Amino acid sequence: MKQQPFDRSKHVYRNDAFAELVKDAIRFFSGTPIQTLPPAETFLGTGVYALYYTGKNPIYKPYAELNRLAYAAAIYVGKAVPTGWRQARSSDDPLNQSRELCNRLRQHARSISATPDLVPADFMCRFVIFEHAGSDMIGTIEAALIKLHRPLWNSALDGFGNHDPGRGRYQQARSDWDVVHPGRSWALKCKGIPRKRPAILADIANHLNTLSVGL
Repeated sequence: MKQQPFDRSKHVYRNDAFAELVKDAIRFFSGTPIQTLPPAETFLGTGVYALYYTGKNPIYKPYAELNRLAYAAAIYVGKAVPTGWRQARSSDDPLNQSRELCNRLRQHARSISATPDLVPADFMCRFVIFEHAGSDMIGTIEAALIKLHRPLWNSALDGFGNHDPGRGRYQQARSDWDVVHPGRSWALKCKGIPRKRPAILADIANHLNTLSVGL
């Protein structure tokens, strides 16, 4: 088959129905019930979640104020995908469910508990469980929520969602989040040169100056 001349317009996909589907999922997300971190009940499923700060740490005072009467501003948005997601085995159905979402929220609670200046009791969460073919939307909805609301721990303070890099990989530097909130045992093993705390705090302050009410 002979190659045709390049025409960019023939490579651009547009579908208003897809955009409306994403908006509908975000509206549903925003109306889901608030839960403690971690949730009191164990549950099955994968999906998208957000964390909301309500405590007294002065660094995050704007978040606490915005979330005092309503959970309006997420400090972090994340996802928990089905096992085998990267190998295209992504459908999560009633016969093949895991606790990835519940486990991810519990992992975040442990990370927060390891710090000297944060406690899980000062956080709440909300989440959406995606099943069947809907699990293919997890990454899309997470990206849309991050783009829309710019949560601090997804942008100006990176590293909260990091995992233990494992033995032999501790030559890397601690993340900005671990510099501001030291305590995770595996992060303390990282030998690289991290960013200086004052510079990170300046980035946080700049971000908070533009903080918009979200979620």
